[in-house]
Amino acid sequence: ALDAVGPLTFVGLRFTLAALFLAILFRGRARRISRADLRAGGLMGIWLALGYVFQTIGLQTTTSAKAGFITGLSVVIVPVLATVLLRRPPGRAATVGIAAATAGLAFLSLDANLRVQSGDLWVLGCAFAFALHIVTVARYSPRHDAIRLALVQIAVVALLSSAAALVFETPRLNLPADTWAAIAFTGVVATALVFSVQVYVQRFTTPTHTALLFSLEPVFAALFGWWLASEVLGGREVLGCGLILFGMLVAEVGDGHSD
Repeated sequence: ALDAVGPLTFVGLRFTLAALFLAILFRGRARRISRADLRAGGLMGIWLALGYVFQTIGLQTTTSAKAGFITGLSVVIVPVLATVLLRRPPGRAATVGIAAATAGLAFLSLDANLRVQSGDLWVLGCAFAFALHIVTVARYSPRHDAIRLALVQIAVVALLSSAAALVFETPRLNLPADTWAAIAFTGVVATALVFSVQVYVQRFTTPTHTALLFSLEPVFAALFGWWLASEVLGGREVLGCGLILFGMLVAEVGDGHSD
């Protein structure tokens, strides 16, 4: 889809469609959105907007497999943010996991001349934004209606990304059919449905377990990158991916969390 449309325009169209879908489907709840919903959902939406904009820009100059594994670093970043924001320092296993994932990122992202590709840096920024999103959802989801919270955060992403597209790109709507198909799928299924489910179920679990489940994202990214886009990782990149995945899992389960 990014061959035919700018990344900011794509994110704006995707989240606008998702917001309209939720607003129509749950119009009764949409009319009951409170100021508290706007504050909580707005903060969630800012982190989500930054994450998707950074990731979409990065995907222009890196592969989906590499982007998936770098995005997965958010799983390791979560305990670090929990230390800073929630005053919960990571245990020894989390520290080992962070070190392993950092080494893996170097193997995955640095080229033979020890240079980082620009796309990898954009996706790393995405990982930090998504980690902040997980922590923010964990804080606010138990006290708010899941659909209203999801609708506000998705609408905020739509507004911010569309505004950025108007400033930095030249948006157009006469796009190829397959591009609109990608916008429709990512808007309805991968945005409206997925983030509504996340906000609803995360009230019953913890940021740790949520992050652990998200560690499966790079595995699927590599699988679908190979299957649908014929992307192949070299030996050094496979080693980097393995270290990142190892770091994710060790950081989350190695200290014997009971939550």
